[in-house]
Amino acid sequence: MSQTIAFQGVPGAYSDLACRQAYPGWATLPCPSFEAAMEAVREGHAQLAMLPCENSLAGRVPDIHRLLPESGLSVVGEHFERVEHCLLARPGATLATIRRAHSHPMALGQVLKVMKELNLTAVIQADTAGAAELIAREGTEEDAAVASELAAEVYGLDILRRNVEDASHNTTRFYVMARERKMPALGTPHTLTTFVFRVRNMPAALYKALGGFATNGVNMTKLESYMLDGAFTATQFLCDVDGHPDDPALFRAFEELRFFSREVKVLGCYTAHPFRVAHEGR
Repeated sequence: MSQTIAFQGVPGAYSDLACRQAYPGWATLPCPSFEAAMEAVREGHAQLAMLPCENSLAGRVPDIHRLLPESGLSVVGEHFERVEHCLLARPGATLATIRRAHSHPMALGQVLKVMKELNLTAVIQADTAGAAELIAREGTEEDAAVASELAAEVYGLDILRRNVEDASHNTTRFYVMARERKMPALGTPHTLTTFVFRVRNMPAALYKALGGFATNGVNMTKLESYMLDGAFTATQFLCDVDGHPDDPALFRAFEELRFFSREVKVLGCYTAHPFRVAHEGR
């Protein structure tokens, strides 16, 4: 039985590229939404899901933080994918003929220099690979798409120019999700733990809840807050910390966190991606 990994988007999307880079040889399963990608794993149509959680330029990916705790899945890994935008067009089009650039608004905002240089008009589409598909199906020599090299391959487009993004550090981080929790062995180097918590309604609750991580020397690499069910008084936090839940230091930090929290839920423990390890301390 072939291994399958689900992602949100259409073939050629950056999430599709991330799946292929992280799990070469696996089949990729396009899904219309993050929820559908998670459902594919829950129902056994895919073994894993690749879900973007943050981008170095755009910040947090909307909805992911809300969906993770109730997904019924565990975080079993992370992946970092460098976003390399290409200017794609139908065969016969050139840099001199194109007048319009189609893509997701976030991608269009990341290629302002080439847009200005070529005097291109931005045309907003639902996603980058969808823009490439549109150009392949009904574009003219005046239309180009801002998308990945993989999208050019999938939809038979020419690459007019590579790496047209304004920032060379444009990178997206993904959580890899699975039905079964698979933790690395205690003592495995470069281990991360992802969890959510809600503090009690009391003065300095957050300060006290996080104090255990400081006193036990646990490094917190991510802390994000968001409202629950639209209530301004119900706040949940999504965190990544260095270490394994059974490490003595992290174990003690969790004990203190639970004392000052209404709820603590570990979403997964996994080995850090080589990109993170290579950039530690920078």
